[in-house]
Amino acid sequence: MYDHSPGSDRGGNTSINGEYVQIRNTTGAAVNLRGWTLTDAANHRYTFGSFTLDKGRTVTVRTGKGRNTSTTLYQGRAWYVWNNDKDAATLKRANGSRADTCSYHSTSVDYKMC
Repeated sequence: MYDHSPGSDRGGNTSINGEYVQIRNTTGAAVNLRGWTLTDAANHRYTFGSFTLDKGRTVTVRTGKGRNTSTTLYQGRAWYVWNNDKDAATLKRANGSRADTCSYHSTSVDYKMC
């Protein structure tokens, strides 16, 4: 799932954290995401540190700053990444192979389920 921050983009950590990507592990085993990357169409890159996503679980990757937990990770950015009208979230494995992509093309809907 991909979601951009609601309303106008005026900054502030709460607003920046209003945009996020959720990644769900649909495999039958836990996946170590260390070295995996999440990028947008403009190639803003977030690289996962030490993080294991258990089978059937979801992690939310928020754009702004915060304290990482077992369900939410923060990119630590001071400004927005995901465009309001169209963008693509691409998840790549540590070896560079693509694991998944979710594209968004709309100004009338705030989120996209992939």
